[in-house]
Amino acid sequence: MNAMADIKFRVLVAKPGLDGHDRGAKVIARALRDAGMEVIYTGLRQTPEMIVSAALQEDVQVIGLSILSGAHNAIVPRVMDLLKQNKMDDVLVLVGGIIPDQDIDALKKLGVAAIFQPGTAMDDIVKFIRANAKGAGVAS
Repeated sequence: MNAMADIKFRVLVAKPGLDGHDRGAKVIARALRDAGMEVIYTGLRQTPEMIVSAALQEDVQVIGLSILSGAHNAIVPRVMDLLKQNKMDDVLVLVGGIIPDQDIDALKKLGVAAIFQPGTAMDDIVKFIRANAKGAGVAS
């Protein structure tokens, strides 16, 4: 059996802010589950505090934020700050959704590992998590 398949990544998928569209987040959650990951989906209208609290309680290696509302420049810095305050710097943070190209560098400087825009193949997201999440390579 493939050593990477032995690692059971725990991924929190969250819809922060007032964005009420969660179809994409649910598609991602299902694809990650199908790839053998344990997925915790927090549902709609989560605050950064709720997201980080859930990530802490669930002991996740990855947080995926799905943002379509344009609020990423307010939400992501707060999530990153709360992760640092809770000494969760090793959690891989991914952002997906409608993120303008001009905002990507600033989000990455905050510590976001990757931004996945519409049209990204699910397989690419799965491969990125397996290659970069804490615990990647532990079983190899």
